[in-house]
Amino acid sequence: MALLEPRVVGTPTERLDGHDKVTGAARYAFEHAVPNPTYLHPVLSSIARGKVTAMDAGDAQAVDGVVTILTVFDAPRLSDTSDGELAILQDPEVHFRGQFLGAVVAESPEAARQAADLIRVEYDVRDHDTDFRADRSDFYAPETVNGGFPTDTRSGDVEAALTAAPRTVDQVYSTAMEHNNPMEPHTTIAQWRPGGPGPVLTLHDSTQGVHSVRKTLAPVFGLEPEDIRVIAPHVGGGFGSKGLPHAHNVLVALAAQKVPGRPVKFAVTRQQMFALSAYRAPTLQHIRLGADTDGHLTAVSHEVLTQSARIKEFAEQAAVPSRMMYSSPARYTSHRLVALDLPAPSWMRAPGETPGMFAAEVAMDELAEVCGIDPIELRIRNEPATDPESGHPWSGRRLVDCLREGADRFGWADRDTKAGTRSGSDWSVGYGVAAATYPANTSPGSVARIRYEGDRYRVQIGSVDIGTGTWTALTQIAADALGCPLDAIDLEIGDSDLPSATVAGGSTGISSWGSAVIAAARAFRDTHGTAPHPGAEASAETPGNPDAEKFALHSFGAHFVEAHVHRDTCEIRVDRMLGVFAIGRVVNARTVRSQLIGGMTMGVSMALHEESVGDPRFGHIVNHDLASYHIAAHADIRYLDAVCLEDVDEHANPIGSKGAGEIGIVGAAAAVANAVRSATGIRVRAVPIHLDDLLHD
Repeated sequence: MALLEPRVVGTPTERLDGHDKVTGAARYAFEHAVPNPTYLHPVLSSIARGKVTAMDAGDAQAVDGVVTILTVFDAPRLSDTSDGELAILQDPEVHFRGQFLGAVVAESPEAARQAADLIRVEYDVRDHDTDFRADRSDFYAPETVNGGFPTDTRSGDVEAALTAAPRTVDQVYSTAMEHNNPMEPHTTIAQWRPGGPGPVLTLHDSTQGVHSVRKTLAPVFGLEPEDIRVIAPHVGGGFGSKGLPHAHNVLVALAAQKVPGRPVKFAVTRQQMFALSAYRAPTLQHIRLGADTDGHLTAVSHEVLTQSARIKEFAEQAAVPSRMMYSSPARYTSHRLVALDLPAPSWMRAPGETPGMFAAEVAMDELAEVCGIDPIELRIRNEPATDPESGHPWSGRRLVDCLREGADRFGWADRDTKAGTRSGSDWSVGYGVAAATYPANTSPGSVARIRYEGDRYRVQIGSVDIGTGTWTALTQIAADALGCPLDAIDLEIGDSDLPSATVAGGSTGISSWGSAVIAAARAFRDTHGTAPHPGAEASAETPGNPDAEKFALHSFGAHFVEAHVHRDTCEIRVDRMLGVFAIGRVVNARTVRSQLIGGMTMGVSMALHEESVGDPRFGHIVNHDLASYHIAAHADIRYLDAVCLEDVDEHANPIGSKGAGEIGIVGAAAAVANAVRSATGIRVRAVPIHLDDLLHD
């Protein structure tokens, strides 16, 4: 494939939308000016399972400013209820605590909330089950896991290889339930047109994909996709939770049907986010490794237990990275689910890879100890020449380069390897390393349109910017593809009226949309040359990539952590953290670094803080706010840096890029846990690491 010739691509260009964001000119979903708006507040179930027998809205109806009230007994009917998460208010059944049972629409958010609190709900309460634990007897094998991967894989005789191996690891690792909490909560404004031309339903939505929202919701409401318009020029974070529409989208659209012509605004509260905006399911992972005395793997077994929901299945693909990460002649991976009376889990930054690589990379650290080999050297010794799963050659792996470059920059060879080494104070110092990987996909289905307007080029594509820098990166790609200055490009994104674009997820956004822009630019030049007339136009779709069937396309990286642990309080501080990544061509060095250090910081959160604590007695999350659901900030790490190798993957796409949004978090928690082991001599196999995990007997 012909690669883009970069001029501004690769440079640390300032965000083109930065000024609008810091001055408040950028409009997020709730802030869009709409005429004569109303405001919605939901009624949520206070039980985890049962049936609503009555809803008394008399007192609520009397509140001044109430426009309309919806309940499970009188809400508009949906045309398609096959998606259990989206099929709300269609019957009185309660499937989880916090489920939508109704809503109040009022002239002000205060009146809506007051009235919603006055609605009295009566239930037929049934026993619920929200307890995820290993000794259950009802785990089952899903047909596939997230991403369409096979549930189980097997090659070679794993049991025989483990029995014969002179060096083994056999441990269980666990990761906690985590909830997405982007700065901008899930927010939608819905307006249902009573008649006339134009879309039937217009949504200003905080989403990772305007076209995916339109495509998903159209059959739910018995509409054609073109009957819905979704607008999202600026989105305040998503991390996967906004990759698909959720029940709040349906609720506000149902409410808008009850007040045709008037916009209905709904911003999910931070507390409601913990029941309504998806989450990362907890995992229990049994990993067994066998190796010879030199540390060469002879067997890898990775078995995953995780949870789903009764209303909708989602299977976290945590064992998938173990299918291709290291060389081994015998390998077994599996996933098993249990369906609980809980909201449905879904995507959260690097689903599958994040929990799976925590367990796998801590296990590799344990194997290095058993073999008496430096953990970097152990990984290098198990470097596969080709993809162990497909047998294809790597399009560009460079994990060894990441490990060696990181070791040099971090001073790995100079570290004191003795556990519990004092730093001249009350703090023990330890060092940890872990590898990272993430698939490098380019999704088909995006279309870009370019129009020449005299002295400028209007570039249109229905992608979104969730804070990652899409406005800037696509403008850079368009300028290079057309051979014009950066300031000659007018980019339009964030609207389903624009040409189709895939979701901003799976670290595929820029690669997919940028490939469409390059294709459109080449079509434009082929048709109109370098001196086009005003009004000249061309469109093109993301081209197919024949190399995707011939090469294994993945990004790789390595994390290095220096952790300090207080010998009396067991407080953990991450003093230094470095990530080195091979992610193909970097489109914008400034925004890519931000993405990587943001992911690394989320990895520290996973290792030390993030845990959604469920109460199985009542079926809800106890710490459902940012006061008690703790997260790390950049200021919690004294030194934090991310470095990208000079790298162009000519097999990935015309840009040569491989995506940076998610690999930053993969492996980061394992590096922290391995550093804590180095500092204390205590091996913790569950995250987040609690202080009492480090108390000595």
